Amino acid sequence: MDQIATTILSSGRSAVELALFILLPIMIVMLSIMRWLEARGLLHRIVRVVSPLLRPFGLTGLGVFALIQVSMVSFAAPIATLAIMARNGSSPRHIAATLSMVLALAQANVVFPMAAAGLDIPTTLLLAIPAGLIAAAATYYVFGRTLSAEESAPPSAELLPQADPDHGKLLQVIRRAGSDAWDIAMGALPLLVVALVAVNLIRLTGAIGALESLLSPLLSAAGFPQQTLLLVITKYIAGGTAMMGIAMEQIQLGLLSAQDINLLAGLLLCPLDVAGVAILIAAGKPVAAVARPAIYGALIGIALRTAGHYWLFA
Repeated sequence: MDQIATTILSSGRSAVELALFILLPIMIVMLSIMRWLEARGLLHRIVRVVSPLLRPFGLTGLGVFALIQVSMVSFAAPIATLAIMARNGSSPRHIAATLSMVLALAQANVVFPMAAAGLDIPTTLLLAIPAGLIAAAATYYVFGRTLSAEESAPPSAELLPQADPDHGKLLQVIRRAGSDAWDIAMGALPLLVVALVAVNLIRLTGAIGALESLLSPLLSAAGFPQQTLLLVITKYIAGGTAMMGIAMEQIQLGLLSAQDINLLAGLLLCPLDVAGVAILIAAGKPVAAVARPAIYGALIGIALRTAGHYWLFA
């Protein structure tokens, strides 16, 4: 019982430190930038310009907006965009392509805080965006080819958020960003605590350690650190934020290096996990209905990202 209590307390402390001292300040800065761009109308103009270039990948204007949201704010930010697509009559095929892209991209709420661990952010994003577009195209043209491409409403690009002149003042932008960042950090905290406790309790049983020892020769031969299995299990069961907490602990203990983080970034830094999928498909029934082909396409994108990071950092 003493070990269990100690594990709960240490996991809770790690979760609070991660949410308040890493996730919260990074999200305040990134959301402030995004809110300012939105208030000035610059974000809307960017989407208008880029949207025609990305239509061959099966993405509409709102799909481009989702790309910016997940890459610059959080994996949960595109929920509103997917909900709009579900309500405004966007075709199932376009929704599937957009969801697939979101699942394959690098999630900002983990990418930017991981800079403290030595993550190469420009390289991570430059590899993630093309892979996300390929995932969208794979879903639109292959895995979702049987889905309807008929839209029952005007092009979704016309429904993008417009600039709000009442919210263009810098202090108002920062206050709104701070409020949103606090909501994100506090919303992630309970799941983060539970996930870290669960993973650390599993580690106490020795099951993960035994698997790591068994697979260690294979991982070493492939150039991956021994802690890869622990991070993969944590990521795809508990989510990216929980994985970040484990990774930070491993770095502090000297078990992971900045090179290891960059090597594994393509595999670990994406919204495709049990928690991420469950949250995103809550945007509406039309989104949930296309989850399977979207996941298939996202796996293609994640495989490409993993290969890219391995080639650059192995």
